[in-house]
Amino acid sequence: MHKYAVVCVDDDPLITSMLSFQLRKIINPKTTFIETYSKPTEVEEHIEELINFGVNLVFIIVDYQMPEMNGAELIRKLKNKYPWISCIMLSGQANDLIVGELKEDKLLEKYIAKPWSEDDLFQIVKPFLEKIAEDNG
Repeated sequence: MHKYAVVCVDDDPLITSMLSFQLRKIINPKTTFIETYSKPTEVEEHIEELINFGVNLVFIIVDYQMPEMNGAELIRKLKNKYPWISCIMLSGQANDLIVGELKEDKLLEKYIAKPWSEDDLFQIVKPFLEKIAEDNG
């Protein structure tokens, strides 16, 4: 069974497909799997299931502009329940004020602007992946 998971949340399935395609290039499939969601309202329940199964979340990538709940609301909800989860926002909509507030409240580790480059994505997520590699070293 997988020990780790990476979660991507975006209401556009093309974005989550592209993210998982790119992340598969640098994630060890033997230890870590990638979960993608298009509805932010489903995420909390699924994360709880993963944690109950003993799966460690490496990080979660969240879009800002989504129906039902925006990315900032989702991050606040998740961090309130699971303060150890590392959150990355990927968005073309989030403004400096929203990102600044989340960072100031210690809720957001990194921000990636859309459209993003694969190199930028790798540079941001590699430290999180290296940490689990060290833990399994």
